[in-house]
Amino acid sequence: MSAPRIGVSIVTMGDRPQAVEALLASVAMQDVRPTRLVIIGNGTELPDFSSFPGLSDLTGGVTTIELDENLGCPGGRNVGLRRLAELGDVDVVIELDDDGLLVDKGVFRTVQELFAADPRLGIVGFRIADEHGETQRRHIPRLRAADPMRRGPVTAFLGGGHAFSMEMLARTGHWPAEFFFTHEETDLSWRALDAGWKILYEPDLLLQHPKTSPARHAVYYRMTARNRVWLARRNLPLPLVPAYLGTWTLLTVARTRSVKGLRAWAGGFAEGVRTPCGDRRPMRWSTVWRMTRLGRPPVI
Repeated sequence: MSAPRIGVSIVTMGDRPQAVEALLASVAMQDVRPTRLVIIGNGTELPDFSSFPGLSDLTGGVTTIELDENLGCPGGRNVGLRRLAELGDVDVVIELDDDGLLVDKGVFRTVQELFAADPRLGIVGFRIADEHGETQRRHIPRLRAADPMRRGPVTAFLGGGHAFSMEMLARTGHWPAEFFFTHEETDLSWRALDAGWKILYEPDLLLQHPKTSPARHAVYYRMTARNRVWLARRNLPLPLVPAYLGTWTLLTVARTRSVKGLRAWAGGFAEGVRTPCGDRRPMRWSTVWRMTRLGRPPVI
Protein backbone atom coordinates (compact mmCIF):
# COMPACT_ATOMS: atom_id res chain seq x y z
CA MET A 1 0.00 0.00 0.00
CA SER A 2 1.29 3.49 -0.87
CA ALA A 3 1.77 6.01 1.93
CA PRO A 4 -1.69 6.96 3.19
CA ARG A 5 -2.70 10.60 3.27
CA ILE A 6 -2.96 11.90 6.83
CA GLY A 7 -5.67 14.17 8.21
CA VAL A 8 -5.82 15.64 11.71
CA SER A 9 -8.95 16.45 13.70
CA ILE A 10 -9.07 18.41 16.97
CA VAL A 11 -12.19 19.22 18.99
CA THR A 12 -12.09 22.07 21.48
CA MET A 13 -14.58 23.84 23.75
CA GLY A 14 -12.54 27.03 23.56
CA ASP A 15 -11.43 26.96 27.20
CA ARG A 16 -7.79 25.95 26.55
CA PRO A 17 -6.46 28.46 24.00
CA GLN A 18 -2.82 28.21 25.06
CA ALA A 19 -2.90 24.40 25.07
CA VAL A 20 -4.48 24.36 21.60
CA GLU A 21 -1.77 26.66 20.24
CA ALA A 22 0.94 24.42 21.73
CA LEU A 23 -0.73 21.35 20.20
CA LEU A 24 -0.94 23.01 16.79
CA ALA A 25 2.75 23.92 17.01
CA SER A 26 3.54 20.26 17.69
CA VAL A 27 1.43 19.28 14.66
CA ALA A 28 3.30 21.81 12.53
CA MET A 29 6.70 20.34 13.50
CA GLN A 30 5.86 16.83 12.24
CA ASP A 31 8.21 15.57 9.53
CA VAL A 32 5.26 14.17 7.56
CA ARG A 33 2.83 16.90 6.61
CA PRO A 34 -0.88 16.17 7.04
CA THR A 35 -3.05 16.80 4.02
CA ARG A 36 -5.73 18.52 6.08
CA LEU A 37 -6.34 19.85 9.55
CA VAL A 38 -9.90 20.19 10.87
CA ILE A 39 -10.61 22.06 14.11
CA ILE A 40 -14.10 21.86 15.60
CA GLY A 41 -15.39 24.43 18.07
CA ASN A 42 -17.75 22.37 20.23
CA GLY A 43 -20.30 25.04 21.15
CA THR A 44 -17.76 27.84 20.84
CA GLU A 45 -16.33 30.34 18.39
CA LEU A 46 -12.83 29.79 17.05
CA PRO A 47 -9.98 32.14 16.16
CA ASP A 48 -8.58 32.19 12.65
CA PHE A 49 -6.07 29.33 12.45
CA SER A 50 -5.58 29.48 8.67
CA SER A 51 -2.32 31.41 8.99
CA PHE A 52 -0.97 29.56 12.04
CA PRO A 53 2.83 29.23 11.70
CA GLY A 54 3.78 26.03 9.90
CA LEU A 55 0.21 25.12 8.92
CA SER A 56 -0.69 27.72 6.32
CA ASP A 57 0.89 25.67 3.52
CA LEU A 58 -1.03 22.41 4.04
CA THR A 59 -2.26 20.97 0.75
CA GLY A 60 -5.87 20.91 1.92
CA GLY A 61 -5.51 23.81 4.32
CA VAL A 62 -6.99 24.34 7.77
CA THR A 63 -10.76 23.94 8.16
CA THR A 64 -12.57 25.37 11.17
CA ILE A 65 -16.13 24.38 12.09
CA GLU A 66 -18.07 26.21 14.80
CA LEU A 67 -20.98 24.32 16.37
CA ASP A 68 -23.85 26.16 18.02
CA GLU A 69 -23.96 23.69 20.90
CA ASN A 70 -21.64 21.29 22.66
CA LEU A 71 -22.33 17.85 21.14
CA GLY A 72 -20.02 16.05 23.55
CA CYS A 73 -16.67 14.60 22.59
CA PRO A 74 -17.97 11.84 20.27
CA GLY A 75 -20.55 14.11 18.65
CA GLY A 76 -17.99 16.84 18.01
CA ARG A 77 -15.50 14.37 16.58
CA ASN A 78 -18.14 12.97 14.24
CA VAL A 79 -18.51 16.41 12.69
CA GLY A 80 -14.82 16.41 11.83
CA LEU A 81 -14.92 12.86 10.49
CA ARG A 82 -17.90 13.63 8.27
CA ARG A 83 -16.16 16.69 6.85
CA LEU A 84 -13.00 14.71 6.08
CA ALA A 85 -15.07 11.96 4.43
CA GLU A 86 -16.84 14.58 2.28
CA LEU A 87 -13.53 16.10 1.17
CA GLY A 88 -12.25 12.65 0.21
CA ASP A 89 -8.50 13.27 0.24
CA VAL A 90 -7.57 11.64 3.57
CA ASP A 91 -6.91 7.92 4.16
CA VAL A 92 -6.05 8.02 7.87
CA VAL A 93 -7.32 10.52 10.44
CA ILE A 94 -5.46 11.31 13.65
CA GLU A 95 -7.65 12.66 16.48
CA LEU A 96 -5.96 14.51 19.33
CA ASP A 97 -7.22 15.92 22.64
CA ASP A 98 -6.98 19.70 22.66
CA ASP A 99 -4.78 19.68 25.79
CA GLY A 100 -2.39 17.07 24.40
CA LEU A 101 1.06 17.62 22.95
CA LEU A 102 3.11 15.67 20.40
CA VAL A 103 6.65 15.53 21.75
CA ASP A 104 8.31 13.63 18.91
CA LYS A 105 8.35 15.00 15.36
CA GLY A 106 8.05 11.51 13.83
CA VAL A 107 4.55 10.62 15.07
CA PHE A 108 2.75 11.11 11.76
CA ARG A 109 5.48 9.27 9.86
CA THR A 110 5.15 6.25 12.16
CA VAL A 111 1.35 6.28 11.79
CA GLN A 112 1.73 6.42 8.02
CA GLU A 113 4.15 3.48 8.01
CA LEU A 114 1.93 1.34 10.25
CA PHE A 115 -1.18 1.76 8.09
CA ALA A 116 0.80 1.31 4.87
CA ALA A 117 2.15 -2.02 6.15
CA ASP A 118 -1.21 -3.58 7.11
CA PRO A 119 -4.43 -3.02 5.16
CA ARG A 120 -6.49 -4.61 7.98
CA LEU A 121 -5.22 -2.19 10.57
CA GLY A 122 -8.20 -0.11 11.66
CA ILE A 123 -7.10 1.73 14.81
CA VAL A 124 -3.77 2.70 16.32
CA GLY A 125 -3.80 3.84 19.96
CA PHE A 126 -1.16 6.24 21.25
CA ARG A 127 0.55 6.09 24.65
CA ILE A 128 -0.64 8.81 27.02
CA ALA A 129 1.86 10.16 29.54
CA ASP A 130 2.08 13.30 31.66
CA GLU A 131 4.91 15.83 31.56
CA HIS A 132 6.93 13.56 33.89
CA GLY A 133 6.60 10.58 31.57
CA GLU A 134 4.13 8.73 33.81
CA THR A 135 1.30 6.75 32.23
CA GLN A 136 -1.75 6.24 34.44
CA ARG A 137 -2.90 2.63 34.82
CA ARG A 138 -6.27 3.43 33.26
CA HIS A 139 -4.44 4.52 30.10
CA ILE A 140 -2.91 1.09 29.45
CA PRO A 141 -5.42 -0.76 27.24
CA ARG A 142 -4.92 -4.19 28.80
CA LEU A 143 -5.91 -6.09 31.92
CA ARG A 144 -3.23 -6.79 34.54
CA ALA A 145 -0.76 -4.65 32.59
CA ALA A 146 1.86 -2.66 34.43
CA ASP A 147 4.16 -1.92 31.49
CA PRO A 148 2.97 1.00 29.31
CA MET A 149 5.77 0.25 26.81
CA ARG A 150 4.43 -3.15 25.79
CA ARG A 151 3.38 -2.92 22.16
CA GLY A 152 0.86 -5.18 20.44
CA PRO A 153 -2.70 -5.99 19.41
CA VAL A 154 -5.39 -4.97 21.90
CA THR A 155 -9.16 -4.75 22.20
CA ALA A 156 -9.39 -1.04 23.04
CA PHE A 157 -7.68 2.30 22.44
CA LEU A 158 -7.26 5.63 24.18
CA GLY A 159 -9.46 8.54 23.22
CA GLY A 160 -6.80 11.19 23.85
CA GLY A 161 -4.65 10.24 20.86
CA HIS A 162 -5.33 7.69 18.14
CA ALA A 163 -5.51 7.13 14.41
CA PHE A 164 -8.35 5.62 12.35
CA SER A 165 -8.51 4.12 8.90
CA MET A 166 -11.11 6.10 6.97
CA GLU A 167 -12.04 2.89 5.15
CA MET A 168 -12.75 1.24 8.49
CA LEU A 169 -14.97 4.12 9.58
CA ALA A 170 -16.90 3.93 6.33
CA ARG A 171 -17.71 0.29 7.12
CA THR A 172 -18.23 0.39 10.90
CA GLY A 173 -19.74 3.83 11.36
CA HIS A 174 -18.46 6.71 13.47
CA TRP A 175 -18.53 7.48 17.19
CA PRO A 176 -21.76 6.82 19.17
CA ALA A 177 -22.73 10.48 19.54
CA GLU A 178 -25.51 9.70 22.03
CA PHE A 179 -22.91 8.58 24.59
CA PHE A 180 -21.72 12.22 24.89
CA PHE A 181 -18.99 11.28 27.40
CA THR A 182 -17.33 7.98 28.47
CA HIS A 183 -17.16 4.51 26.88
CA GLU A 184 -17.49 5.75 23.32
CA GLU A 185 -14.02 4.29 22.61
CA THR A 186 -15.15 0.83 23.75
CA ASP A 187 -18.25 0.94 21.56
CA LEU A 188 -16.21 1.84 18.49
CA SER A 189 -13.51 -0.73 19.36
CA TRP A 190 -16.02 -3.57 19.63
CA ARG A 191 -17.64 -2.68 16.32
CA ALA A 192 -14.23 -2.49 14.62
CA LEU A 193 -13.15 -5.88 15.97
CA ASP A 194 -16.45 -7.46 14.98
CA ALA A 195 -15.94 -6.18 11.44
CA GLY A 196 -12.53 -7.88 11.28
CA TRP A 197 -10.27 -4.87 11.82
CA LYS A 198 -7.15 -4.83 14.03
CA ILE A 199 -6.42 -2.47 16.93
CA LEU A 200 -2.76 -1.81 17.72
CA TYR A 201 -1.34 -0.15 20.83
CA GLU A 202 1.88 1.60 19.81
CA PRO A 203 3.69 3.12 22.84
CA ASP A 204 6.26 4.86 20.62
CA LEU A 205 3.46 7.20 19.58
CA LEU A 206 3.42 9.51 22.59
CA LEU A 207 0.82 12.13 23.40
CA GLN A 208 1.84 14.18 26.40
CA HIS A 209 -1.28 14.95 28.42
CA PRO A 210 -1.88 16.45 31.89
CA LYS A 211 -2.61 13.90 34.60
CA THR A 212 -6.35 13.94 35.27
CA SER A 213 -9.18 11.93 36.81
CA PRO A 214 -12.36 11.26 34.83
CA ALA A 215 -14.34 11.79 38.04
CA ARG A 216 -13.54 15.51 37.78
CA HIS A 217 -16.59 15.81 35.54
CA ALA A 218 -19.87 16.28 37.44
CA VAL A 219 -21.68 13.81 35.17
CA TYR A 220 -19.03 11.10 35.44
CA TYR A 221 -20.85 8.57 37.65
CA ARG A 222 -24.21 8.88 35.90
CA MET A 223 -22.86 8.69 32.36
CA THR A 224 -20.39 5.93 33.20
CA ALA A 225 -23.27 3.72 34.39
CA ARG A 226 -25.72 4.71 31.67
CA ASN A 227 -23.22 4.21 28.87
CA ARG A 228 -22.04 0.83 30.17
CA VAL A 229 -25.62 -0.40 30.01
CA TRP A 230 -26.04 1.05 26.52
CA LEU A 231 -22.73 -0.51 25.48
CA ALA A 232 -23.86 -3.97 26.56
CA ARG A 233 -27.36 -3.62 25.08
CA ARG A 234 -25.97 -2.43 21.74
CA ASN A 235 -23.07 -4.82 21.25
CA LEU A 236 -23.12 -8.01 23.34
CA PRO A 237 -24.80 -11.36 22.72
CA LEU A 238 -27.70 -11.67 25.16
CA PRO A 239 -26.04 -14.21 27.53
CA LEU A 240 -23.11 -11.82 28.07
CA VAL A 241 -25.18 -8.74 28.91
CA PRO A 242 -25.88 -9.70 32.58
CA ALA A 243 -22.35 -11.07 32.97
CA TYR A 244 -20.77 -7.81 31.78
CA LEU A 245 -23.07 -5.55 33.78
CA GLY A 246 -22.85 -7.74 36.88
CA THR A 247 -19.06 -7.66 36.83
CA TRP A 248 -18.97 -3.88 36.53
CA THR A 249 -21.60 -3.42 39.23
CA LEU A 250 -19.47 -5.40 41.68
CA LEU A 251 -16.32 -3.50 40.70
CA THR A 252 -18.05 -0.13 41.03
CA VAL A 253 -19.45 -0.90 44.49
CA ALA A 254 -16.03 -2.13 45.63
CA ARG A 255 -14.10 0.85 44.24
CA THR A 256 -16.40 3.82 44.85
CA ARG A 257 -15.95 5.58 48.17
CA SER A 258 -18.54 8.29 47.57
CA VAL A 259 -22.16 7.65 48.61
CA LYS A 260 -23.23 10.53 46.39
CA GLY A 261 -21.29 9.00 43.52
CA LEU A 262 -22.96 5.61 44.04
CA ARG A 263 -26.39 7.22 44.00
CA ALA A 264 -25.58 8.99 40.74
CA TRP A 265 -24.22 5.73 39.33
CA ALA A 266 -27.42 3.86 40.27
CA GLY A 267 -29.51 6.55 38.61
CA GLY A 268 -27.41 6.30 35.46
CA PHE A 269 -27.73 2.51 35.43
CA ALA A 270 -31.53 2.81 35.60
CA GLU A 271 -31.45 5.40 32.83
CA GLY A 272 -29.41 3.05 30.67
CA VAL A 273 -31.97 0.28 31.14
CA ARG A 274 -35.08 2.31 30.35
CA THR A 275 -33.88 4.66 27.57
CA PRO A 276 -33.16 3.91 23.89
CA CYS A 277 -29.53 2.93 23.24
CA GLY A 278 -29.41 3.06 19.44
CA ASP A 279 -29.27 0.14 17.03
CA ARG A 280 -28.55 -3.25 18.55
CA ARG A 281 -25.93 -5.17 16.58
CA PRO A 282 -24.58 -7.96 18.81
CA MET A 283 -21.06 -9.08 18.03
CA ARG A 284 -20.39 -12.56 16.73
CA TRP A 285 -19.25 -15.29 19.09
CA SER A 286 -16.08 -15.53 17.00
CA THR A 287 -15.36 -11.91 18.01
CA VAL A 288 -15.92 -12.80 21.67
CA TRP A 289 -13.37 -15.60 21.29
CA ARG A 290 -10.93 -13.29 19.47
CA MET A 291 -11.16 -10.75 22.28
CA THR A 292 -10.66 -13.51 24.83
CA ARG A 293 -7.49 -14.64 23.07
CA LEU A 294 -6.27 -11.04 23.07
CA GLY A 295 -6.63 -11.03 26.86
CA ARG A 296 -9.86 -9.14 27.41
CA PRO A 297 -13.14 -11.02 26.96
CA PRO A 298 -16.14 -8.67 26.78
CA VAL A 299 -17.33 -9.38 30.31
CA ILE A 300 -14.96 -6.84 31.94
